[in-house]
Amino acid sequence: MLPWKRVLRPLTALLLAAAVATVPAATAHASSAPTTGWNDYSCRPSAAHPRPVILVHGTLGNSVDNWLSLAPYLEGRGYCVFSLDYGQLDGVPVFYGLGPIDKSAEQLSAFVDKVLAATGAAKADLVGHSQGGMMPRYYLRFLGGAAKVNALVGLAPDNHGATISGLTNLLPYFPGAEDLIKATTPGLADQIPGSAFLTKLNAGGDTVPGVHYTVIATKYDEVATPWQSQYLSGSDVHNVLLQDLCSLDFSEHVAIGLFDRIAFHEVANALDPAHAATTTCASAFS
Repeated sequence: MLPWKRVLRPLTALLLAAAVATVPAATAHASSAPTTGWNDYSCRPSAAHPRPVILVHGTLGNSVDNWLSLAPYLEGRGYCVFSLDYGQLDGVPVFYGLGPIDKSAEQLSAFVDKVLAATGAAKADLVGHSQGGMMPRYYLRFLGGAAKVNALVGLAPDNHGATISGLTNLLPYFPGAEDLIKATTPGLADQIPGSAFLTKLNAGGDTVPGVHYTVIATKYDEVATPWQSQYLSGSDVHNVLLQDLCSLDFSEHVAIGLFDRIAFHEVANALDPAHAATTTCASAFS
């Protein structure tokens, strides 16, 4: 049998590779969010859409690549749209969301304040993909975000951890593997089911009063698994399975956040429930 240290390295690489697969590297840019279109600080919310929308990327994503489809989709519907980078590690460009998640939530807090100050809005709406749908819950619960946020919409959020199709269940068989992940990519370690971060986040309930929660999941998710673990419990929660809206939608963890217009249509419904339209397969063309 190979010594555990020789086995540890390929296992860690496998875990990181699985996480990297959640972001299409071919679209990676120098992550500087656009200053026209979205992230336009001269934008003023309209009476129809009185709150700015802040997009929160997923693990190994960034403020540009994660939102090349959804940001214009929402902007075209009259929203002021903003996105941020968070969770950067020294020496790691483009691929973010790897730092400690509680610190990432602090970055989100500062960004929300910046957007609210620029737009004059009293509250914002948050839309996040993967970690970006879960991390804001820390901001809402522990950093005063509930007073500044109207709604949180999560696309495939790993609210109770990401097993990566059961891959993280192998960690106990490789002594030191989890410690190595914590030391090198704490944002990944925080998302392992049962982590200290997730235990703190979910203790005492999934939600906080005053915020409207929507979770949009796909049964083909291979990262935030089992997909049912994405759902939240609470009095103001709307949990949605994408395939209940369109059985022909085969989007998995990446696609639901990057280019699935059926999921985007449901995001728009969550942001403006008073004018919601039924989401169907035909929403892909809306």
